[in-house]
Amino acid sequence: MQPPVVPSAAVDEAPRVVEVPMSLAGERLDKALAQLFPEFSRSRLQSWIEAQRVLVDGAPAKIRQPVPLGAKIELVPDLLPEQLAFTPEPVPLDVIYEDDALVVINKPAGVVVHPAAGNWSGTILNGLLHRYGDAAAGLPRAGIVHRLDKETSGLMVVARTLAAQTDLVRQLQARTVKRRYFALVWGTMPEEGTIDAPIGRDPRERTRMAVVTGASGKPARTHFRTVDTCLWQRQPVSAIQCDLETGRTHQIRVHCAHAGHPLLGDPVYGRARGKRSVTPLPDGFARQALHAWRLGLVHPVTGKAMQWRCPLPDDMNTLVAALGFGQGDEEFDDDDGVYDDDDFGGEYHDDEPYLDDEEE
Repeated sequence: MQPPVVPSAAVDEAPRVVEVPMSLAGERLDKALAQLFPEFSRSRLQSWIEAQRVLVDGAPAKIRQPVPLGAKIELVPDLLPEQLAFTPEPVPLDVIYEDDALVVINKPAGVVVHPAAGNWSGTILNGLLHRYGDAAAGLPRAGIVHRLDKETSGLMVVARTLAAQTDLVRQLQARTVKRRYFALVWGTMPEEGTIDAPIGRDPRERTRMAVVTGASGKPARTHFRTVDTCLWQRQPVSAIQCDLETGRTHQIRVHCAHAGHPLLGDPVYGRARGKRSVTPLPDGFARQALHAWRLGLVHPVTGKAMQWRCPLPDDMNTLVAALGFGQGDEEFDDDDGVYDDDDFGGEYHDDEPYLDDEEE
């Protein structure tokens, strides 16, 4: 018996086997399948017949062929994209720190944190399910407590137990988790300041966020400090650090654009008050220039304050040099005491991983 030809990218359910009853004897295969498997659409069943995912008495079948009484029909469905959302996948995870309660990872740009329309697989969640198995599968969102945009790189914490997840969510709600980002923006930003402006869905384009007034806007506050400026092609560029007091969707990107200083490379919020974030950038840099640089929190089990830092990824370091800043990310890390051990009271963990990442 020849097995059905299955595309290599497909993920299969277990085969389903039925016998043709008297009521369907002599019926066309596709019509019989629609009666036998009403949970699937006719068009989907026909596509599986054409892909040789349907066997009749062990042989590939055709849509219009009649099925005899007692014939054995074997169907091998492939999963719908949304059914892949909670499927373990060997997505590489750059683990910075790991213990029994939590894991801190350095997310690369281009990887989605949580499955959603258009990105049902290949996400951080799929990688967590692969790495931690049933322990992650038993947690809401596999332990994820906060997200980074697809094209934003950097640190995020994930819980490994329900108790840890509950505590980390509480810390986020209490705004005690410290999150510092590094960003490159168009224009000359003030030396320091706070952008305090509510964020909600853009009423003119619901796929975007915007600074909005009224009940639809949620409080959002971003503290920033400019650490350097330069001129690139006669346009000023600022390197800034942003500390989040709240965690709204696209908060830094929306706030900076609202202030007239959109992030370099931002394809969504790149045009603001005449600033051109869509200007071609050196070395083909093609994402928003935003990196989650530092993270601080209280360990949910030990009660100790902990913090981590990860350096700029290669693409942002290359961009920094090409723009003419003339310094590396270590010099940008001009500490203001927020993350000092004496002030924050925490253990410090640099970019060297506490536990080596497993080969996936």
